[in-house]
Amino acid sequence: MRGKKLCCLLLAACLLLGGCGAESVPRSTHDGDFTPYAAPPFADAVFHEDRAETVDNVRVDLSALEEGYIAVAAQSASKLKFQTIKGEMTLTYDLPGDGTPTVFPLSCGDGDYSFRVMENLSENKYAPIYTHDCTVKLSDEFQPFLRPSVYVDYTRDSACVKKAQELAAACGDALEVVSAVYAFVTKNVSYDKQKAETVRSGYRPDPDETLSTGKGICFDYASLAAAMLRSQGIPTKLIFGYVSPNDVYHAWNMFYTEESGWVTVSFEVSGNSWNRMDLTFSAGGAAASFIGDGSNYADVYAY
Repeated sequence: MRGKKLCCLLLAACLLLGGCGAESVPRSTHDGDFTPYAAPPFADAVFHEDRAETVDNVRVDLSALEEGYIAVAAQSASKLKFQTIKGEMTLTYDLPGDGTPTVFPLSCGDGDYSFRVMENLSENKYAPIYTHDCTVKLSDEFQPFLRPSVYVDYTRDSACVKKAQELAAACGDALEVVSAVYAFVTKNVSYDKQKAETVRSGYRPDPDETLSTGKGICFDYASLAAAMLRSQGIPTKLIFGYVSPNDVYHAWNMFYTEESGWVTVSFEVSGNSWNRMDLTFSAGGAAASFIGDGSNYADVYAY
């Protein structure tokens, strides 16, 4: 859409004042005319077996490209990778070799894509066993960020979705839902330093596990927040990038709302814009000087 600008979400502390949550009163009730937020129908992402094309031991479902995703299933005794390539941007994922379908987002938007399934030959050498080139035209730019996918994995029956529905029931609009999710996650999830020191390459977060254990790393925070907000119809990106001054490789979120901007003590939201939300630093009480004005964030990958 035209006229949109990227906007930073300033998260100065872990306490959110003025939002709604499990223990707070929705602002909309103050005028005595409260209408609960109504989430749109659940946007799912599934592997359509009957629509998938098969090449050797690879099955690829290309039927939902306009909905912002591609689904792949493959079988191999060797390690597999899946790549989405658009221009100079290549996103590479681990692909299960047991035939389990996996959903991958088309997070680079409209344009010409190349899809590849790569099989390991030796050490770090891979060879393509499936390739497909096509032009993607999304039904709208938000589709990849409204559905479950490989790094934001949930279903309509997930515990995190039920919790999001519970929080949203006390809210009057999408911005209040964002506020409620922010308050809930920062209050109920603590940073797992041991996990951060031992996590291995290829790790995939489980939002329900993060919700259940109440702890996680930045990847877990971002995945849980994205799952909760997406399930309520709020476009949310999971971002990987670097945060200065120490160039920390980090994960955070950006969400989008068309509603008018609003301000709380802890952060500022601009309407009709993508807004940055860093739950990891907020939950840890990071100082505003570290979070800064957003200029110290360098977005690299969006999922």
